[in-house]
Amino acid sequence: MKFALLPLLWMLALPAVAALAPQWQQELQQLTEQAARAALPPHAELQVQLGAPDPRLRLAPCEQVQAFVPAGQSLWGRSRIGLRCVAGAVRWSISVPVQVRVFAPAWAATQALTAGVTLEATHLERRRVELSAEASPALAQAEAPLGRVLARPLEAGEALRQSHLRQRLWFAAGAPVQLRLAGSGFAVKAEGQAMAPGLDGQPVRVRLDNGRTVLGQAVGPNEVELAW
Repeated sequence: MKFALLPLLWMLALPAVAALAPQWQQELQQLTEQAARAALPPHAELQVQLGAPDPRLRLAPCEQVQAFVPAGQSLWGRSRIGLRCVAGAVRWSISVPVQVRVFAPAWAATQALTAGVTLEATHLERRRVELSAEASPALAQAEAPLGRVLARPLEAGEALRQSHLRQRLWFAAGAPVQLRLAGSGFAVKAEGQAMAPGLDGQPVRVRLDNGRTVLGQAVGPNEVELAW
């Protein structure tokens, strides 16, 4: 027990960390950029800003450090990146704040729009926006989402995001639906009856003619896609 406490006592005796060593910062910067770029859309730009570790931390000397992405961590927006000692007298692991900003062309409002407005061509324009400013994805597809209804207001110049749009109801409960299952080199179609309302992109159960029920995703007017 006495010897087990020695590393802890040594750590407590170390000076507090004011800033990370330059080579450690480089490790964190490179991994953050690499991980964030893996999910970048076309024509996107990336900005990475590392924060400072907790100044109360006391880190033992380390011969080799390793940067890592903590489990379940998304590296868009404000997040954290990990750093651990893999070769040293005392092994340690810390997390460092990081902000990843992603900019790309997407649809934005040309004017202030209120909730309930049906989007028209004059309401939207393509412009460079910060995709990472909110968790809800910005709409960056080639065609403008005309005819969609706003669920919440938009400021002039603000990026149009999925959360701004009212969810579409593709069919009502009890409506007949077309089921489709597509894979490599084949496609299967069937008919059934929706057991619940079909909201765009949401799971819905469908009863087949033989009485079986299957779970699919509402993807269009009276259309359900089954997972393969």
